[in-house]
Amino acid sequence: MKKLQIRNSTEEYYCGKIVCVGRNYVEHAKELGNELPEFPLIFLKPASSIILSGENVIHPSFSQNLHYEAELVLLIGEEVSKADKEKADKTIAGYTVGLDMTARDVQNELAKKGHPWTIAKCFDTSAVLSDFILRKDYELNFDESIILKVNGEVKQNSQLNKMIFKPADIVSYISGIMKLEKGDLIFTGTPAGVGKVIIGDKLEAELTSVAKLETAIT
Repeated sequence: MKKLQIRNSTEEYYCGKIVCVGRNYVEHAKELGNELPEFPLIFLKPASSIILSGENVIHPSFSQNLHYEAELVLLIGEEVSKADKEKADKTIAGYTVGLDMTARDVQNELAKKGHPWTIAKCFDTSAVLSDFILRKDYELNFDESIILKVNGEVKQNSQLNKMIFKPADIVSYISGIMKLEKGDLIFTGTPAGVGKVIIGDKLEAELTSVAKLETAIT
């Protein structure tokens, strides 16, 4: 299990699993030619894929089209199962910004064949995280923006209020399918502007007023 960095706190959180949401911004779904979802589309990443800000993403040898996806990441603070929205909201203990690195060429090829695309999402170093701020120290107002820069150039910039499914909806939905435990993480989806990175690129991601991270592709 991966120990998470928590700002201004001695409380310890260890990540058991990462649940990710796809197509949670209208414009991102459109840019990939996908239909808008009727409910959160979820997939998993292993905790072993986590690296922290300042560590490098290792470009997978099996991909020629590695994409960045900057996202709001939720930290689950207690065990929860089959929660309504009110209960689900209370289980969110904190937030940060993260990168869901994706081997897009592999994902597309596997999807065409109707195969699971775990390989495209779960390789080592595919989940980059900043430190978490606890909810008691900061409450989201959804005017915050997700911003991603590649070599200093802004590629993604979108407010959280453009999410199709909000955090409480997402936690409630996921908890109806699988138990969530303290330390589990939820990547809530990426806005439009995703694109290819190559070895040597430097990435900066920010959730305004909350967290920033830096990484490089090696």
